[in-house]
Amino acid sequence: MTVQVERTTSRLSSVTSAVRLLKMFSEGEAEIGVTSLSRRLGVAKSTVYRLASTLVAEGMLEQNPETEKYRLGIALFALGALVRQRMDLSNEGRPYIFDLREATNETVHLAVLDQSEIMYVYDLESTQAIRMRANLGARRPALCTAEGRAILAFHPPEVVEPLLREGFRPRTPKTETEPDVLRARLAEVRELGYAREDEQSELGMRSIAAPVRDSSGLVVGAVGMAGPLQRLSNETLARYAPLVVETANVISIRLGYKARAAY
Repeated sequence: MTVQVERTTSRLSSVTSAVRLLKMFSEGEAEIGVTSLSRRLGVAKSTVYRLASTLVAEGMLEQNPETEKYRLGIALFALGALVRQRMDLSNEGRPYIFDLREATNETVHLAVLDQSEIMYVYDLESTQAIRMRANLGARRPALCTAEGRAILAFHPPEVVEPLLREGFRPRTPKTETEPDVLRARLAEVRELGYAREDEQSELGMRSIAAPVRDSSGLVVGAVGMAGPLQRLSNETLARYAPLVVETANVISIRLGYKARAAY
């Protein structure tokens, strides 16, 4: 037991040191050598070499072949772009999400895809007593949610197929998990322009969602609206669907998306 605890502590210490090493870089000092890093971190040069080698292998650091100094790698740029993307989606979407909530008085939210799950990055709850709850940062399997389907329907097969093969644990007795059924659902989303989910994520709740695109046309998130089964009849969902789609389109435009002209 003692050996295991020591190994765990050692691993955590290495992670902490790696994070501290990355934080040494700044706009004014883009490249730093091993000796300087060793002195600032208060660790041996051999430890810096080991940490730096691991970070280089993961693309988080690069080494200048001429000076042998280290600089931040492209992998960090990709991670930063992902964070910025989520921040932009949330910031740009807030006023329109508020308008959608006012128009429907149902819970509305913004969600993004994170591997096989969606994560809620912004939400406004209905003011009604019975309502859908979706805490910020909460996650759900993408394929059983309207938001996840609205996003995945417009992703390439190399992204979607591994998720279908991997599968996921049903959240309710009504959750659909069969790959062929889910492929058909995604095809419906592409045809309609929005996704619909009936009690597959939460019993007694229905939802609809539409995709949000960025300036390149890539679907980066979804606007969703959800509420109890007794309030959201088929007729009500049909009435609200254009509002959800319109909200997603407006946010897409705010993110720089320009729809292709019809010929």
